[in-house]
Amino acid sequence: MTEPPRPPGAGDPDPNVPGSDEPTTPLSGAPGPGGYPPPGGYPPPTGDVPPSGGYPPPGGYPPPGGYPPPGPGYPPGGAYGAPAGYPSNDDKTWAVISHFGGPAGVVLGSGFLGWLAPLIALTARGQQSPVVRAHAVAALNFQLTWLVALLASVVLAVITCGLLFFVPFLVALVPLIFGIIGGVKAAEGTLYRYPMTYAFVKR
Repeated sequence: MTEPPRPPGAGDPDPNVPGSDEPTTPLSGAPGPGGYPPPGGYPPPTGDVPPSGGYPPPGGYPPPGGYPPPGPGYPPGGAYGAPAGYPSNDDKTWAVISHFGGPAGVVLGSGFLGWLAPLIALTARGQQSPVVRAHAVAALNFQLTWLVALLASVVLAVITCGLLFFVPFLVALVPLIFGIIGGVKAAEGTLYRYPMTYAFVKR
């Protein structure tokens, strides 16, 4: 029995077309013999390491040896400690107020109220914090010393019938300038030693 003739290209490899003798796979998406996907689908992934050429798991991988600790300049645990030279931030605030408040009182009170801010800092926080007490006492003694000098200069200006009217202004500049210097030093964590000061209040 003879096989009926087949139409051209119905299965015979064409010697003029390279690769025509290879088996063809269906294009409809149906798996061919031994094709993909395997029966039952893909197996679930195992482990954290994907196969070569795959993608990392959600969240990525930590670097080898784990993540590095926080670098210098960052406090551990994400919290900042007390400022340098002070047990707490409140102590630093009161210390700075005791120094900068002196010049502010000099300006607002025409030179006669520079002692008020150090006295407030001493009574409000000086009993709880020795650091604040040291700053407040230093500023208070300096402001009281120059308050006495200012009163003496005013009396001198009156006695001379205004001839030495400029002396009180010069005297008022001294607690203003040195009070600002003391406030800057206190902000840096240093207790400023005021010059020309009488110790009215003991530490």
